[in-house]
Amino acid sequence: MKFISTPLAGSFLVEFEPVADDRGFFARCWSRDEFESQGLDVKIAACSISFNERKGTLRGMHHQDPFPEAKLIRCSSGAIHDVIVDLRPSSSTYLKWFAAHLTSENRHMLYVPQGFAHGFQTLVDRTEIFYQISEAYKPEYARGIRWNDPILAIDWPIQDPIVSLRDRSFPDFKR
Repeated sequence: MKFISTPLAGSFLVEFEPVADDRGFFARCWSRDEFESQGLDVKIAACSISFNERKGTLRGMHHQDPFPEAKLIRCSSGAIHDVIVDLRPSSSTYLKWFAAHLTSENRHMLYVPQGFAHGFQTLVDRTEIFYQISEAYKPEYARGIRWNDPILAIDWPIQDPIVSLRDRSFPDFKR
């Protein structure tokens, strides 16, 4: 695997290194040893799937506090504009965001460190995302920031997104 640093401290794009032949290819997409060698959280407490019927669906910006989660995100079908925001006050990239296009074709993954908010917007119909998550989901600690918060000023590719009532009702970020 190749770990490519993003502009946000501690987050990485992760690319497969396929071994191909006339049948197709084989590629490792998870290795505790390789993730540990990068200093990344290797605990996996849960795996989840998000299926989204329509292009333009936006989910986010989610985080869990005081039980922050590290996540490894992969788009297994379709395409997403995946966004992370650094919520760590002591970080040099505090309140900065980064976006990557994850698709079933490019097979890239995004490693999201603890202390980040995460969200995505689907770029095509019938998109599925696979998550590996370091902490168990605790609904009473689930938090969010409104997807169009003016402080964050995230540039979403599709205007007038499909957003749940819950995600629309998240508050703006308070410093």
